[in-house]
Amino acid sequence: MDKRFANIFGLDEAQSIELLDTPIDQLAADDSRYVAAAQLANYNSDASIAALIRAVHNTDDSLDNKITRRKSVESLGKLKAKAALPDIQACLTDPDPYTVEVAAWAIGEIGTADKTILETVAQQLARPNQTYRVMIHTLAKLGYGEACDRIRPFTQSDDELVASAAITAICRFTQDDSEMGKVVDYLQHESVNARRACLQDLMDARYYPAITQIARCPISVAFRLRAVKQLTEAGLAEGRLSEADVLPILDQVLRDHPKDIDCVHAYDRPPSLDFLIQELYQTDFGRAYLAIDTLLEQHAEAGPDELLAAYAGEARNDYGAHYHVMKLLGWLKYEPGYDLLIEGLQNTSPQYLKSRAAGAIALGELGDTRAIPALKESLKTPIWTLQYGAILALEQLGETDFTLPEAMDELVRLRAAAVQQPSPVG
Repeated sequence: MDKRFANIFGLDEAQSIELLDTPIDQLAADDSRYVAAAQLANYNSDASIAALIRAVHNTDDSLDNKITRRKSVESLGKLKAKAALPDIQACLTDPDPYTVEVAAWAIGEIGTADKTILETVAQQLARPNQTYRVMIHTLAKLGYGEACDRIRPFTQSDDELVASAAITAICRFTQDDSEMGKVVDYLQHESVNARRACLQDLMDARYYPAITQIARCPISVAFRLRAVKQLTEAGLAEGRLSEADVLPILDQVLRDHPKDIDCVHAYDRPPSLDFLIQELYQTDFGRAYLAIDTLLEQHAEAGPDELLAAYAGEARNDYGAHYHVMKLLGWLKYEPGYDLLIEGLQNTSPQYLKSRAAGAIALGELGDTRAIPALKESLKTPIWTLQYGAILALEQLGETDFTLPEAMDELVRLRAAAVQQPSPVG
């Protein structure tokens, strides 16, 4: 479990258990049992699991308690608490559809081969107004083929997220991938949620033919990198993909240039530079990529000054916009941005992780060889995206004399070897 954001609420295990066990009518005004339930996901102990199970059995009808119950089930799922499976199974028949949803998700996270539990999940597909996508995911993930015929009608759902999950589940159960092209098509859906959802489904199905389209999907680089990395690693291990297939795709996704993205949005009139800058804050990265492409084409001269003004204001504290600013300074060849890019390269705050690799690549685009020592230093980190981005930058700067730690990601090793191995003499 990722511990980078653990204990953000300032509660230790004992305090969280005490608060979660506090009767609702005895809570102080600023007490939150929901927060306590969330915090216990960081403590994988018998005491924490028992406290969360007690909270699940608290059926007080208040909204606050309903929300706390859901969070308790979620935390049990995160802890992969097998002892809690019977208690979570009971939540599948709860009248609250949100509790049913999180219970199905938690069972998928914990994992089980108990057909009684899995059949209970499958039976919820017949209930109206449920989150069918989560149930279908859990049934497919845990290999409950007995639900196949009950899942099949959902392949025709008007809800793209449900249809994508159902098509993928049928493919996994039957090995028939003839309908997976429909899931690939969702990568260009106008809804960012549909794009993200089908990306997960393509990963789950290990549908290798979609890798090229995934790389060009207009969503955050973090989602695309996770998908491409998982699929390329599996494809290499299974002999379905070669290094020649994999490395160009990884290079493309890490560089993350808008020309390599198939945008689903368009402008109906020429946008102003101020508007384009504000689009960098969009949570739908499809809009951000369109803005970046337009800025590079139409505002290359005025863009850098406006970018730096934005950075000094909001962008410094918005990690999505910060990432885009790092990339743009490199593509705009803005030499006064060198110090800012070094700062981005060396920023160790977890929310700015994407900016470190972006800063490395932008330094390569800038062409300033002063960056070589800092790029080599960044190779010592355990962050594979930063290592990979630094290698791309060093290659662009003409520097191939570098070393990597012995323990490194296999994809990073392959990329380093491609840079450092001597060219064959013809």
